[in-house]
This record gives sequence, C-alpha cells and structure tokens, in this order.
Amino acid sequence: MTKIHNDPATFTEDAMRGFCMVNERYVRAVRGGVVRRSPGPDGKVAVLVGGGTGHYPAFAGWVGPGFADGAVVGNIFSAPSAQYAQSVARASERGGGVIFAYGNHAGDVMNFGMATQALLDAGVDARQVVVTDDIHAAGTDEISRRRGIAGDFTVFKVLGAAAETGAPIDEVERLGNLANNRTRTVGIGLSGCTMPGKAEPLFTVEAGTMAIGLGLHGEPGITTVELGTAADIAHHLVEPLLAEDPGDDRRIAVVLNGLGTTKYEELFLLWAEIAPLLTAAGYDLVEPEVGEIVTSLDMGGVSLTITWLNDELEPLWRAACDTPAWRRGTTVASASAQTPTPASVEDGAGAEEAADVVEIPEATAASLEHARSAVRAAEKALAAIRANEAELGRLDAVAGDGDHGRGMTRGVSAACVGAREAAGAGAGLGTTIARAGEAWADAAGGTSGVLWGSALGAAGRRLGDGDVDPARVAAAVEEFVGTIGGLGGARVGDKTMLDAMAPFSASLGAEIGSGPGAAEAAVRAAEAAAQATADLEPRIGRARPNAGRSRGAPDPGAVSFALIARAVVASLAAEDERC
Repeated sequence: MTKIHNDPATFTEDAMRGFCMVNERYVRAVRGGVVRRSPGPDGKVAVLVGGGTGHYPAFAGWVGPGFADGAVVGNIFSAPSAQYAQSVARASERGGGVIFAYGNHAGDVMNFGMATQALLDAGVDARQVVVTDDIHAAGTDEISRRRGIAGDFTVFKVLGAAAETGAPIDEVERLGNLANNRTRTVGIGLSGCTMPGKAEPLFTVEAGTMAIGLGLHGEPGITTVELGTAADIAHHLVEPLLAEDPGDDRRIAVVLNGLGTTKYEELFLLWAEIAPLLTAAGYDLVEPEVGEIVTSLDMGGVSLTITWLNDELEPLWRAACDTPAWRRGTTVASASAQTPTPASVEDGAGAEEAADVVEIPEATAASLEHARSAVRAAEKALAAIRANEAELGRLDAVAGDGDHGRGMTRGVSAACVGAREAAGAGAGLGTTIARAGEAWADAAGGTSGVLWGSALGAAGRRLGDGDVDPARVAAAVEEFVGTIGGLGGARVGDKTMLDAMAPFSASLGAEIGSGPGAAEAAVRAAEAAAQATADLEPRIGRARPNAGRSRGAPDPGAVSFALIARAVVASLAAEDERC
C-alpha cells in the first residue's frame, strides 16, 4: 500500500514539491504543474503532457529536451483542471503553438478540451493528441473510445522528438496522431493499488489469477484468468497485440511496463519470454524498453505496448532526449538554446494571476443575504461529503478508480472557499455560486470538477444578483442539469450523476409553486433515483469497460449529488424556520 504521506489530501502537492527540488536542473514549478528549466527556442511547438498523479514517471518525469516542454499535474488518478492546463501552456508557449497530449479519459478530454478552446480564443494555436491504445477498452470498430494507458509513452516521445526538430505544429500534430494510430497496449493486474491514507486496495486479484485489461487509474480488469507461468503471461500479452498488426512494416518499438510493485527481475524474466515470440513472428525490435514507465501507485502487474514504426516514426523514437526519468543518446539540440528561467519566478503565479481579479457586480440586499445562506449551505454539503467520503470511494472502486470521494471533498472544499470569499467581498447570490463553481473546477479537476464547476457557473448566471423567486430558482436548477448533460454527453439511464439530477430538477419544476415541501420532494426524488442506478450499467465514462461489475452498486456521482441536495435543502429549511 501507499504508506508514506503527511496529509493524504495534499499527497500530490507534497510529492511534486520534492520532485521539483531533486530535479531543479530539469524543471521549475508553475501553477498546475512543471515546465522545462531551459525552454526550447523561440518558435518551437510546445508539447505538454498531463494527467493525474500516481503514474510516475508519467507525466512530470518526461519533461526535458527531446521530450515534453511541460506537464500538467492533476490529483491522484484525476485529470488536471482546465485552468491548470492553461497556466502550464502560458508558461511553456514559445510562439509555435501548443499541443496537449493525454490519455483518452473523460475528465482529461473535458478539461484539456476546455483549455484548448480558451487558448484558441486568446489567439494561441492549440491542438490535442489523444492516446487510445488500450485494446481491451473497446473493439476495433470503436477505437476512438479506447483508453490511453502505457502507450502514452511512445506517442508522447514521438511528439516531443518531432517538436524538437523545429517542425511546424501541423506536422508535429500529424506525427503524434500517426504514432497513436499505430500503438496498441494490453495489461494484466496481479494486485490492486491503494490510495494514500487508505487501508484497503481499490480492487483485489484472487491468488493464482491475473486480471486482464486493467485500467491505468486502478480500475479492475475486464476478465480474470489463471496466472500460469511467465511463458503463459507472455502469450496473453503478445497474441492480442499482434492481432491488430497494420501489416505494412516489421519494425516495432516495444515497451514492457511495470505498474508499480512488479520487480525489475520479474520484468526481465518476462521479457525473455516475450522477445522470442516477437522475433519469431518476424519483427525487428527497435530500442525496446523494460521498466517502470507508466505506473499506477503500488499496483502489481505489467503492460505490453507495441508501436508499429515506419520511416517517419523510427528516427523520432530513436532520437535523443534528457529528462528526470528517462534519457536516450548524448545530445539534444535545444537543451541550451535558452538561458534557464531564473528561480525568482518559480511559483509561476506572478503578475499573470494578479491581473485576473474581477470586479464584484452590484447586488440587491436580498441577494446579499441569499449569498450568505448559500455559503452556509455549501458548508453543510461539505460536511455531508466528508462524512461519506470513504463510501463514495468504495462505490467508485467497484468499476472505476476509487477517487470520487476524495475528489468531491476537494471540490466542495474549494467551492466553500470560493463562495466565502465572494460573499465576503459583497457578491450577490448568482456571483457567489458562480465563483464557487470556478474554485471547484480549478482545484478539483477531473470529470466531476469540470462538470460541477461549469454547471454551478451556469446556474449562478441564471440566478443573477437581483431578487430571487421560486421560479428563477427552478430555472437555475434546470440550467445546472442541462449544462451537466450537454458538457458530459450523458443521458438519463447512462448511470451517471445525471440520473439523480434530472429527477430532482423535474420534481422541483413541477412542485415549485406548492410551497416549502417542493424542495423536500425533489430531494426524495433524487435519493430514490440515485439508489435506482444500482440496476443500471454505465454506458459512458471510465466505468464503461467494467460495466458488468457495477451492476448492483449505485453510481457514486448520483449518490454524491443526492447527499449535497439533502444537505443544502436541510440547511435552507433550517434558516427559514429560524426566520
């Protein structure tokens, strides 16, 4: 288990502080992640990799000449926020544009997508390369729905090497997508990983068996088979990959990756079984890599990645690079192209963030009072989420990565801070709720962060800072739910938080004129709908590959919404009674 920590809630920040201290020759810290200590030359495309913590050397370990220009760092197994991505992009951009590269997970797609659009709106040429290498996450007819796992490494390496040549952004993007299209990965799990501060792993693997098709975020495997010998494991890894050979070249880059606690000796032993299978199939193995490349905290297991090379990709795979975690060759052209950034701007916040101060709109006296009530309701919601954090994590671990409870605690905590600061500065109800949403999205990241943050912003704008009546409240709730569905792409029945939110909104809209019992009826509708999700199987999101496992357990997002709705309505009802 992951045993060394101070406060588990600040594990990411604490670990990154140490990483930057020991690797100050390579990186400097900025808000949201790290960037190269010595930037590339003016006009260079900035390749920015990113994702959640818990996967080292991915992603910060790959920042340096010949590889990435920066890494956007999220919480454990959670996508970094769009604000973090923009911050790292601004600190890295050299005039040649920005390419965000990341694995295909819902939270990453949303947050990096929003950051890309924000940069485009600001006049920065921003692109995305999304890795889809996990062959067990979807069939060959749905490759775009596959997850990104250890194939991140080879795709990111090609992108970084291409950018280092000074190629324009169109060409770098094309080569990155080419590498992704020719990359496939399969993984097996031998034991589950444990989140910092937790005593139990996210999932278990029965002794003498192995889980095939596990996820990078600690998601359990798709199927379980007998463990067998190293030779048996090699066949389980190699044969599915070769079935997807594009058939136009015999050169391959191969990565045998340890997921956290599988010993190097075991990896070498396994490689001795894998390599002959590949050479017997007629492949030329180009600079193979064996080691811990993309981990999952303390998970036991391995993954095997193959990238089918060609005349364009092979020299980029072979190209020199120099990063904290991985080095190849002896020279990198742009390593000394620029003077290192002075330590005086290490924090990466500086004047840029100071310029983001926004004036507080005028509000009516009633709206000011409602804002203060909203702050107290948010604090009650935080208490409810904290009390149920472990259970929310357990529900999420049934078919996902187990981080929902911790992510919600972090998000609601940030929202409380944002709401208190806004209300304390004289903001009305709408602005207070919108600022709470901004704080949530900024601090929490992940799917929940971007969805809740955007939805609270939309609801706050609908409410405004004038006087509020029940009809306006119902309309704001409808706006909230519509934003969740529109941004996340979910529909009722997909087993998401929308399954609880939609009945809450519908009930509130139907009963809003009936008196104080309308809100209580809406909460009961949300609670019943949340529990009813136990009968559903997920159709979208990272739990989808393990859909069968989730039957019988309610959706954690639906449950957390019902908890928040209950706490908020109870808080507001108590205030009404006191008045």
